[in-house]
Amino acid sequence: MDADLQHDETRLPIMLREMKRHNADIVLATRYSAGGSTGEWDRARAGMSRFATGLSSLVLRQPVSDPLSGFFLIRRELLDANVRRLSALGFKILLDFLATANGPIKLVEVPYTFRSRFAGESKLDGAALWDFGMLLADKTIGRYVPVRFVAFTTVGGLGVFVHMLALAVSLKGLRLEFLASQAIATSTAMIFNFTVNNALTYRDQRLRGRRWWTGLASFVVACSIGAVANVGVANYLFLGKTQWMAAALAGVAVGAVWNYAVTRMYTWGGRPRN
Repeated sequence: MDADLQHDETRLPIMLREMKRHNADIVLATRYSAGGSTGEWDRARAGMSRFATGLSSLVLRQPVSDPLSGFFLIRRELLDANVRRLSALGFKILLDFLATANGPIKLVEVPYTFRSRFAGESKLDGAALWDFGMLLADKTIGRYVPVRFVAFTTVGGLGVFVHMLALAVSLKGLRLEFLASQAIATSTAMIFNFTVNNALTYRDQRLRGRRWWTGLASFVVACSIGAVANVGVANYLFLGKTQWMAAALAGVAVGAVWNYAVTRMYTWGGRPRN
């Protein structure tokens, strides 16, 4: 449960009693069953919560009225059996667990009214929505491709736009030589990619202070080598009579995998599991 007193602690004895009575694996305090309520939420907040709850059904293995609840009891044995396979993305622990656990889970719901916040600030912001999306992505496509790699390559795609914009400004706006303009555009795109990946893709372990600068340096070195690999592989395939577009895409793929793997290991410390 949260420590901001929005969760009704008087429901805890009831939740424990229900767990013992039904020999349940999880007892969930829910805002969305008969007798439950979201309290003083306005229409926009309530609608957003309902929408997110609906999206959660994409990864759930059994019907649950309030999978985004942060108020629940869980048996230690069940937790120990599944904890190492959790995505650990964001703070929706119950949803992560319900989408991960193998086999049927005996779940009992207890209604409660969500109270007004006593202290602290809401975690519901753009970053929290990103974490929620990352968790859903990991539980849907994560078995086929690491979700961080998808985020990393998405940021890289945005970096191409940033590169072209910086190139156009330097070349056409500032009237610099092409070589200088290309160098500025490349540097700008690398800084953009590192900054956004640090803020989003690796948000749970983002670098700050001095480590931000050392991380940027290692990111630039890794991606520079990746660019050389990209060009080298594409050129090799093209000279071997591979169609030019296929050769270029192969080079891009090699560069992307290299950049992700090396920066994952050396820029962000090799800690991510996704």
